[in-house]
Amino acid sequence: MAAVLELVAGSYEQITFGYQVKTDEKEWTAKAEFTHHAHTASVSAVAASERFVVTGSKDETIQVYNMKKRIEHGALLHHDGTITCLEFYGTSHLLSGGEDGLLCVWSTKKWECLKSIKAHKGHVTSLSIHPSGKLALSVGTDKTLRTWNLINGRSAFIKNIKQNAHIVRWSPDGDRYVVVMNDKVNIYELETATVTGTVTNPKRIASVNFLNNSILAVAGDDETVRLCDVEKAKWVCDFKAHETRVKTVDSVNVDDYSVVVTASNDGFIKMWKIHLKEELEPPTLLGEVNTSARLTCLAVRRTSPMQQEITEEEAPQATTSEELLPELLRTKRVRIATEEVVLEDESKPKKKKKKNSGK
Repeated sequence: MAAVLELVAGSYEQITFGYQVKTDEKEWTAKAEFTHHAHTASVSAVAASERFVVTGSKDETIQVYNMKKRIEHGALLHHDGTITCLEFYGTSHLLSGGEDGLLCVWSTKKWECLKSIKAHKGHVTSLSIHPSGKLALSVGTDKTLRTWNLINGRSAFIKNIKQNAHIVRWSPDGDRYVVVMNDKVNIYELETATVTGTVTNPKRIASVNFLNNSILAVAGDDETVRLCDVEKAKWVCDFKAHETRVKTVDSVNVDDYSVVVTASNDGFIKMWKIHLKEELEPPTLLGEVNTSARLTCLAVRRTSPMQQEITEEEAPQATTSEELLPELLRTKRVRIATEEVVLEDESKPKKKKKKNSGK
């Protein structure tokens, strides 16, 4: 049976869009699954796991949706400022970063904030969890790249970088990571923690995504998506994806090819098919959907057809937030997370205690 993809996108218009994509046809069609107006400011970040979708906003809240039961789960209220980044680790934990400099670790079981760390002196601009789940990287407006030990929730390493970085990403195998500063992508090796190569994009970079361990998709402030070979540190392919600038790029592997999903200010979400061969060829367009909104962020979920059949009957068949609202009010279970969490300031290096000489 063909895989079922779900696309979730946030917008400047405060609305979150959800689409279901059937992949068994030649031209893929995205069917509107939900639109939800839960935020009071633009949506700034989105992440998806097997069960949940979360959205962060300039309204300082994280909204949680249970995608299996098709209900709104509630809001997480801990950050003081825009939510800048969200990332799940498996099905058990969520990490969030914000303009308040906090890095928060959430349990998805009860949606409790397990740890709140003062990670950066300025904003946290991006975070990325190592595939092992033991490490995370974060960058912020204090010109530092920080490595976190997620076992004990403490800072493991601080690297001063010359500029403010706004994106950090691990490769799927965890052997490399990339740090984006304005229009440059610095490629690091985990073993040496040093830059092994740098590529420069013609425009400021808005989003990056690893398609596999060696190919990185890069979207900048123009209509083009460029593919970079991080092993050779060189551009290998590019294609015009949209009519206006590409805001975000995500991907999922299906069978023997990669599906690259792009979203733009022009309101379109597009799905592209790329065969990751020795010689990369420009991708073919699989399908597209027009949201008629200015899109800001995007996440792709892959669900099994079996799981889809179970939840399909429960799903509210709504295409506007006005139609969806009564359904949500009838079924939603809201949990507001406002637990008191001990705040640990890890943004400053620890001072070594002076030994008492006994004089």
